Amino acid sequence: MTEEPKRRRAGHGEDTIYWDAAKNRYVGAVSLGHGPDGKRRRPKVYGKTKTEVRQKIRDLKKEVQSGVKAPANYTVADAVTDWLSRGLKGRDEKGTIGKNRSMAEKHLIPFIGKAKLKELSADDVDDWLDGRAEFLATRSLRDLLAILRRSVAHAQRRDKAARNVALLVTVPEGRPGRPSKALNLEQAKAVLTAARPSRLYAYLVLSLLSGVRTEEARPLTWDHVYLTPEDGVAPHVAVWRSVRRHGETKTRKSRRTIALPQQVVAVLEEHMRRQQKEFAARGAEWSRAGLVFTTRSGEPVDAANVRRDFRAITRKAGLNPEWTPRELRHSFVSLLSDHGIPLEKIALLVGHSSQTTTEAVYRKQLRPVITQGAEAMDVIFAYEQEADAEEN
Repeated sequence: MTEEPKRRRAGHGEDTIYWDAAKNRYVGAVSLGHGPDGKRRRPKVYGKTKTEVRQKIRDLKKEVQSGVKAPANYTVADAVTDWLSRGLKGRDEKGTIGKNRSMAEKHLIPFIGKAKLKELSADDVDDWLDGRAEFLATRSLRDLLAILRRSVAHAQRRDKAARNVALLVTVPEGRPGRPSKALNLEQAKAVLTAARPSRLYAYLVLSLLSGVRTEEARPLTWDHVYLTPEDGVAPHVAVWRSVRRHGETKTRKSRRTIALPQQVVAVLEEHMRRQQKEFAARGAEWSRAGLVFTTRSGEPVDAANVRRDFRAITRKAGLNPEWTPRELRHSFVSLLSDHGIPLEKIALLVGHSSQTTTEAVYRKQLRPVITQGAEAMDVIFAYEQEADAEEN
């Protein structure tokens, strides 16, 4: 009778697979040499079948060879949370970080946050974005995917993810977003009339008539406002700061000096006198920060308060309340374009690095250059035809 060959015991340093009755699972013990402390590194994987365990052993060894040590229970939510807390250092807490955290907590973590990052597939990401496309605009979907991509990339840099499947996915078409719009001249006048009794009046006049961004108007100080400069220099405002992190403007070109229309000068002078009276009545010193726009208590104005007050003003002016303060800048561009100001001049006034940016962002507010010649010729030749008709 032939004897069955004895099963060879795994040698020292070899992988082993065995049945664990207590766990009701097969166990794979992987030999990975010794750690820096001299102790033997022998992690374990589990599975219902030997085939499953063998595959997990192969995957584990691939991760080790690539230098990635992806934790088995590290989830998408963990990756996003780590990126928000560690990957955005130096960014504005209320601005960039707050916006990304809000979007992640509303539209990302509740839907795919529990998925283990090492098991996340491109199909999972596709399905998630397709589901959100019913509720969000394409721009918001693009921002969401960017959050996931950056979170996974952050995990990769810390050896917690082997690959970034979010890079394999494209953004689906979402709901149509509300396009930015511009006030026409009659609407702009109605808004300023409605705002006249408001504390926001000077703020709106400056934004509408000079193209200053709302994030540039809120931190503006009197030291940067020159209402009566010497040596024949025109009244102007130095737009050198914003509410962004460290007070920097949006781009280098955004740091600019703008001449002020006489109407803005008059409004700011009146605003300064009223502010001085308020502080004197309160027995307080001039605003320590020297801010142009403050609350009644002398504190900096908040973006949410500006939006709320602006909605009330547009409603009072008889306009649809779905207007935002940033659209004052669109209105500034539109009114200049209607008045025939060249695109390159508008780009300088709004602080864009090139007129290409102005044309791309404000294309709906800009009068198409290609039609200007035809429109001018229509006017010219209409006059000539009328003159010929009178002579005949």
